[in-house]
Amino acid sequence: MARQDNRDRDERDSEFVDKLVHINRVAKVVKGGRRFGFAALVVVGDQKGRVGFGHGKAREVPEAIRKATEAAKRTMIRVPLREGRTLHHDVEGRHGAGKVILRAAPAGTGIIAGGPMRAVFETLGVQDVVAKSLGSSNPYNMVRATFNALTKEDSPRSVAARRGLKVSVLQSRRRDNEDAAPAAAEA
Repeated sequence: MARQDNRDRDERDSEFVDKLVHINRVAKVVKGGRRFGFAALVVVGDQKGRVGFGHGKAREVPEAIRKATEAAKRTMIRVPLREGRTLHHDVEGRHGAGKVILRAAPAGTGIIAGGPMRAVFETLGVQDVVAKSLGSSNPYNMVRATFNALTKEDSPRSVAARRGLKVSVLQSRRRDNEDAAPAAAEA
């Protein structure tokens, strides 16, 4: 019975992709000198719209990474994606002094983002996005700001349900606005 549980857990873990974002060596000064420890920041996702991040600390690097990965799997969020490749709309997020701007992009754009944000998008499964980090370049703040922005992301289905409309009505309004924008620019 225990062997079956382990196999199920291995299959569940194998569906996730994890990326190491940052390792920090920290020192604790004690009587005999310095004791070194390691802090790891890891992002985990299934590349289908679920992503999480975790922080782990230990005396050895592999143990810190393992702890961070487990923490990331516990804190996963679901992000609605348009056509499974980009965001539905532009969004801003912030955490501390870190501020990020995420913009939906047409097919073929790729992931245009800085290091820590790139790891989040790759594990999330986004293929086309343009992102800019303003303020803090601290990886922890950048990842948390990115997650703050992703939690604000709404799908047309959830917006339609909230407003009591049909999704097709919302989509038609969007197309009307997109058609009107180029005409206004020409005038």
